[in-house]
Amino acid sequence: MSRTGGCLCGAVRFTATELGNFGVCHCKMCQRWAGGPFFGITVLEAAMRITGGENVIDFRSSDRATRSHCGVCGSSLWYRDDKGLEGTGDYEITIGLLDDADGLILRREVYIDRKPDSFALAGEHERLTEAEFMARKAANTEGTNP
Repeated sequence: MSRTGGCLCGAVRFTATELGNFGVCHCKMCQRWAGGPFFGITVLEAAMRITGGENVIDFRSSDRATRSHCGVCGSSLWYRDDKGLEGTGDYEITIGLLDDADGLILRREVYIDRKPDSFALAGEHERLTEAEFMARKAANTEGTNP
């Protein structure tokens, strides 16, 4: 099932022809970028169609990842774990951009040891500390974040 979405002003729109896992990241970079936990859903690079790409501003947030926002309204768009190869990699879409975010099932939280103690997400799902998540990434069993 494909989903559509876009930024606050509509200058950047997208169609995701296939969705992957939905997760939440509590790392400090995501908190600062998203204004709280990053609620994201994976979209494979091949499943992403973007219009208004000329309005996308990329920010190299680490040696292996890029975060993007709309250059018109400033909305956070997506995170890409590109392993140092700028312009490649799957997308982690901010779920607030989806025109319809109903029916998503939270699969996991990462960096759970970094979340503020003032909130907790309900339900049964995997919860990984920073060390646990990084160990999985190092073992190449995790491709993206969250």
